Amino acid sequence: MNFLKLFLVLAMVMALAAITISATTSKTSHLPPADRQMATSFRGAGRFLGQKPRPVFTCDRRPEICKMRGSPGPFCCNKICVDVETDKFNCGKCGKKCSYSKICCEGKCVSPLSNHKHCGRCNHHCGKGKSCVYGMCSYA
Repeated sequence: MNFLKLFLVLAMVMALAAITISATTSKTSHLPPADRQMATSFRGAGRFLGQKPRPVFTCDRRPEICKMRGSPGPFCCNKICVDVETDKFNCGKCGKKCSYSKICCEGKCVSPLSNHKHCGRCNHHCGKGKSCVYGMCSYA
């Protein structure tokens, strides 16, 4: 009796395995052999993981991508498109970093806490006779 139960369980497991294998191969039978292997290895995962990696374009090889619409900036610094007028890590030129308390405005590192022309943020001028203290015009 135990032998019969074992035989039935084994037959059911084999049937389930056969169904799973046939379902997987029917979904990928139209693919070339290399892609078929990739598709079956990511079974159950999203399509994102099964995609082939896209070519990466960096601006050191193709600087024109920095001038495209939607680019962070028109200049290429260390393989990344940046705007040297506002980028804190490439202020005015590639590799020039602003210190902790300073920001990059018009390509120069300035302190927004005390700079009269850039009070609190870039290009925020305090009026004539007003001072910039703690990033606010005429604080006291």
